[in-house]
Amino acid sequence: MTKPNLTRQVGATSVFTALVCVATISFTVYVPSTKGYFNIGETMIYTAAILFGPFVGAFSGGVGSMLADTILGYYYYAPATLVIKAFEGFIVGFLSKKGQFLAKAYTKRELRLFAVKMGVLVGSLVGLVGFIYYSGFVELYSVAFSMENPALTFFIPAELWFGVGVLAVLMIAVFVFISEPEYGFTIISCIFGGLSMVLGYFLYQQFFLGVFAIAEVPVNIGQMAIGLIVAIPLVRVVKRALPQLKS
Repeated sequence: MTKPNLTRQVGATSVFTALVCVATISFTVYVPSTKGYFNIGETMIYTAAILFGPFVGAFSGGVGSMLADTILGYYYYAPATLVIKAFEGFIVGFLSKKGQFLAKAYTKRELRLFAVKMGVLVGSLVGLVGFIYYSGFVELYSVAFSMENPALTFFIPAELWFGVGVLAVLMIAVFVFISEPEYGFTIISCIFGGLSMVLGYFLYQQFFLGVFAIAEVPVNIGQMAIGLIVAIPLVRVVKRALPQLKS
């Protein structure tokens, strides 16, 4: 790695570690059954990993998310978050970089079809697990109000998760068909990275915390879906504004 590239990587790592932390704490929804929370930190983890590769994605994802857990008082999640989110960022960065080369070996139709299939898998998981296991009252927290008292408490009907699942499938499918072929692999990279995060937290909650781990599966899948939907268009905008990042 040349000195300019090393400097860029170090700078990007610092900036995105802070961005991941800020994105994570900026909007949270407490999940009482697992004592965990929904957040939008994946938007910055995926953006960092896609733009700057697996090592920036791993460090900023793991350290930035761990800092957010500590700041918000979820200290019992911090050690697992460091490992799980670092692994997630690494997978997204590694697969997205490999995908730029592998995309040339597949037709545009094949890439789009595979990406849509993965989108259907994600949407189905959201709808099915959410419908069966996750519904009821949730508490909304935001740093704009108070992290000690919920800003809003509301009821989520189980059927709503089917709508969320369908929406996730439609948005992924639309983006796949309007984007360049290489972004098909980028979507797949985010999905595989996100699923590793979902599995990691499930195992940690099930075997180390002893909570109702399945309840947070659709929440974490939702984080993955929102991260994907936000990060990929954002990456396209950044690459057009800064074409040197494509190298």
